Amino acid sequence: MSARVPDPPRNTPQPYGGGVPPGETPPGESSTGSGAGPYRPLTRGWGRGPLLVICLVALACALFFLAYAIMLNV
Repeated sequence: MSARVPDPPRNTPQPYGGGVPPGETPPGESSTGSGAGPYRPLTRGWGRGPLLVICLVALACALFFLAYAIMLNV
């Protein structure tokens, strides 16, 4: 089942008004950059606010389940 598909003839019209002949690489696009705007270096680590909120929520959940376990054993 290794049927080979022949290349189209070179004189057939290409879709969208042109293109490149078979076997050639199309030109690269100019809009492949990482983004528009000024460069901002990445910040390191978490901010203190979000980290504090996450820790407080985790502590509240742990205390809730600890109290629940104590209530079940009483």
